[in-house]
Amino acid sequence: MSYMLPHLHSGWEVDQAILTEEDRVVVIRFGRDADQTCMVQDEVLFGIAEKVKNFAVIYLVDIDEVPDFNGMYELYDACTTMFFYRNKHIMVDLGTGNNNKINWALADKQELIDIIEIVYRGARKGRGLVVSPKDYSTKYRY
Repeated sequence: MSYMLPHLHSGWEVDQAILTEEDRVVVIRFGRDADQTCMVQDEVLFGIAEKVKNFAVIYLVDIDEVPDFNGMYELYDACTTMFFYRNKHIMVDLGTGNNNKINWALADKQELIDIIEIVYRGARKGRGLVVSPKDYSTKYRY
């Protein structure tokens, strides 16, 4: 479903998307469109795009096509989702230790909507770090 969501094809486009959006959270999925993890994430992002359009805008960036941010944001994972609000990177405490980004595919649409909503509410209050409604520290435990 990546073809249904807007792509940013240059570092300048990414910067402009982050800089120009005043009222909504900018959700950017960095990764490769052909990667299986990204396909799952893109499907979820496409599914929620209409529901979150009032408080978030979603973009996709191919890390091979736009390598400008790979070093800056440490984009070494197959699929990485990051949040920005008014030109500021908003960190999310997911309980994993890495508050900068989500580096796995969230398959549950409602969980992702909840995270985006928490980011929006916290960012509007001036917070640079928000706490996720769910703790993902035990994600891989049985």
